[in-house]
Amino acid sequence: QVQLVESGGGLVQPGGSLRLSCAASGFTLDYYAIGWFRQAPGKAREGVSCIRSNDGIRYYADSVKGRFTISRDNAKNTVYLQMNSLKPEDTAVYYCAATAGNIPCRNLGGEYDYWGQGTQVTVSS
Repeated sequence: QVQLVESGGGLVQPGGSLRLSCAASGFTLDYYAIGWFRQAPGKAREGVSCIRSNDGIRYYADSVKGRFTISRDNAKNTVYLQMNSLKPEDTAVYYCAATAGNIPCRNLGGEYDYWGQGTQVTVSS
């Protein structure tokens, strides 16, 4: 069964850090670009970051550049999102998704083949 499972969300104070994980089962992440998305209540889903499969090129939304870092460990079949200097506006459900194409990765949107169930991140004092 193909599955993506996110973990690592939680409650953190402004300025704090969290590391999200996206673990794949039933398929190998090596051949997929992996994106992170988020959706806050009442808002549209937003592409946050993506890492390509073949060359590891990374893309970030302007809202998270310099604060978030995406990485992948193909040996563990896992992708990470390190989130630093968190702000209240980062509060959302975070999802990871896999795409076989580089264009959806670059665009932080479009057609993704597999999605996780999401993990809640709340930034509040």
